[in-house]
Amino acid sequence: MNRTLLRLTGAATAVYGLAVTRRPALLARPSGLAAPDGTVPQPVAVCIAPLALRDAACGLAMLLAPDDRSLRTAALLRIAADLGDAALLSGVTEVSAGLPTGRHRAAALVVSLGWGALSVVGLLQRDRPAETVP
Repeated sequence: MNRTLLRLTGAATAVYGLAVTRRPALLARPSGLAAPDGTVPQPVAVCIAPLALRDAACGLAMLLAPDDRSLRTAALLRIAADLGDAALLSGVTEVSAGLPTGRHRAAALVVSLGWGALSVVGLLQRDRPAETVP
């Protein structure tokens, strides 16, 4: 497992989640969920908030995991959340109609799978051995 990659992914996820909690437009605009004038309708902001808080919590769990088992568990949770986001937001499942346009659905799929892929790579890649100075 590449602890550094997993912890950096966790840190980035936590920062993004906290930023979206503060400014829902960071997620709503690229997803096509903002109003035409760029504002975020209150119902959309309310629906985005739990996703942002979940991302912040998962990211912090990855960043602060005290041991490898905890880090692996947090990374697997992150991967599961990303796969769920990809399926629901892209409209792959019948549960959701997906996002407003095909471009938005494709972007949601790529971004969700991209974040998940970082965690997968972190789990599969080994840490580099520390270099010794002669």
